[in-house]
Amino acid sequence: MGAGLAGCGCVTGAPAPLGPRGAMAAESLVESLQEEATCPVCLEYFTEPVSVECGHNFCRACISQCWEGSDSAACCPQCRETVQQRNLRPNRQLANVLEIAKQLSLQAAKGAGGDGVCGEHQEALKLFCEEDQTPICVICRESRAHRAHRVVPIEEAAQEYKVLSFSHLKTLREEREKLLGFQVTGEKRSQEYLKQTETERQKIVSEFQELQQFLEAQERLLLAQLEKLDEEILKIQNENITKLSEEISHLSELISEPEGKCQKPASEFLQEKFQQPRKISPELEERVSNFSEKTFVNGNWDELLRLWEENETALPKLILSEDQKHVRYGDIWQQLPDNPERFDSWSCVLGCEGFTSGRHCWEVEVGDGQCWAVGVARESVGRKGGISRSPEGGIWAVERLDQFQALTSPVTPLPLSRVPSRIRVCLDCDRGQVTFIDAGDEAPIFTFPPGSVPGGRIRPWFWVWEGSRLRLCP
Repeated sequence: MGAGLAGCGCVTGAPAPLGPRGAMAAESLVESLQEEATCPVCLEYFTEPVSVECGHNFCRACISQCWEGSDSAACCPQCRETVQQRNLRPNRQLANVLEIAKQLSLQAAKGAGGDGVCGEHQEALKLFCEEDQTPICVICRESRAHRAHRVVPIEEAAQEYKVLSFSHLKTLREEREKLLGFQVTGEKRSQEYLKQTETERQKIVSEFQELQQFLEAQERLLLAQLEKLDEEILKIQNENITKLSEEISHLSELISEPEGKCQKPASEFLQEKFQQPRKISPELEERVSNFSEKTFVNGNWDELLRLWEENETALPKLILSEDQKHVRYGDIWQQLPDNPERFDSWSCVLGCEGFTSGRHCWEVEVGDGQCWAVGVARESVGRKGGISRSPEGGIWAVERLDQFQALTSPVTPLPLSRVPSRIRVCLDCDRGQVTFIDAGDEAPIFTFPPGSVPGGRIRPWFWVWEGSRLRLCP
């Protein structure tokens, strides 16, 4: 028996595999079974299949809809035979066969390599509805939902979508490259801005360090002035005490003499001669008065306090007005502290305010003076000894001396028909440029080009000599 089973080519417990022809035959059988399980009205799998008198089967809902509104005897939608409307018998055997057909369709689709199955009909999704943009099966194709739509094989639709996808992918890649470029540019700009902020930070720290050093120097200077004032007060006080003690002693002697004589008898007392008391020395009175009023109120205290108000850079021969707007060359050398900021050789003075950014303009009235110069200078310009009045020395200005000229290297003559009596100085810190304009007729005089003035704190600069006077205008 075992040999007989082997000879027939069967293996116990496992179905024999199907060849290509067997697979095609099985697929044809499945399709035939699907057709038998399809309602002739809705062309979809039966739902609650029922049989009419002629033997044809329909979905209960489909046959009821066909006979709806008919009072007379109805006919079969498939063979047109007259039947009784109420004589509908449920076909349970067909319902079972319907489930088997669905399972076979699903297995056939999986066996054919299809990975998409219609959820409603359990058929392979071999078609694509272009109007609804969805894969469908062959049964869906014949349904009312897709019967009038344009349908193509799913492989053809996939190929078209691949072309569209490649085009879309190219666009996305181009957009990504563009965004990557924006990212690189943004990071580069951020680094540049960070460098600029770091430069500004270092500049601010440096300027405040210079300011702190200046304030410390001023503190030392004022404390030294206070110490000298203390010494002067003590000296004057000791001298005054000595003078006053001498006067008091003399007056005490004059007082004791008449007191002794008053004790003598009247006859003798009347014969005594009294020494006339002398008045207090006017010099002593003035000395004491000056000490109390001028030394403490109107004298050295005010001189000390004015050190804060005076321009600390002016040559001691320059005379500044109280409002710090006028400057001229004086006749005497003033006793001013030789602080590090003060010019000691050239009759120069710097403006009180300095600038590090932005645009700033001011006007200077030069009148008809023959020896003067106006412009700008670096905060760190040389103050002691001979200085270079040129851009190399940290000065950008125009000058009238033997001729009207710009203080370049070498100097640049300015052949104007007349020398202005009022000059406007325009400083652009951001561009590093200084321009001089005739404030009378707005005519340009001279411009140090952009980049000439480096970064850092820049202050107005003035130079004046004998017979000239400068006035800073509003």
